[in-house]
Amino acid sequence: MPYAAITYDVQPGHEDEIAEIFAGFRRVDTPELRDESGRPSGRLLGTAVFIKDDLMVRIIHYEGDLADVARHMSRQSGVHALEEKLAPYLKRRRDTGTEEAFGAYFRNATMRCISQLSVETHPAT
Repeated sequence: MPYAAITYDVQPGHEDEIAEIFAGFRRVDTPELRDESGRPSGRLLGTAVFIKDDLMVRIIHYEGDLADVARHMSRQSGVHALEEKLAPYLKRRRDTGTEEAFGAYFRNATMRCISQLSVETHPAT
């Protein structure tokens, strides 16, 4: 089951304010993902957010296709509310108001994965 890491360039010195924003985050309406045709395609399994100085990273654990994750997240009112609250702390404003704009930001902010290991794929010898 893959993970994705999404970066946010934030203004340093606001870690506590940003943590407070994420503490009030509304969960997505469903963890079930759908493809472009509306067919079930996977699930969101979990997320974690890390921050240090001017870099915040959101880790997403999911089943399926990352494009379906982006599409799903772009349609969530809780995600848009969080984006609005987070905006003053970002180094650069970004457009996430439409599904297309959100998808573009999501793709551009995704870190390159160089390794994903699990006990299923790499058991102890």
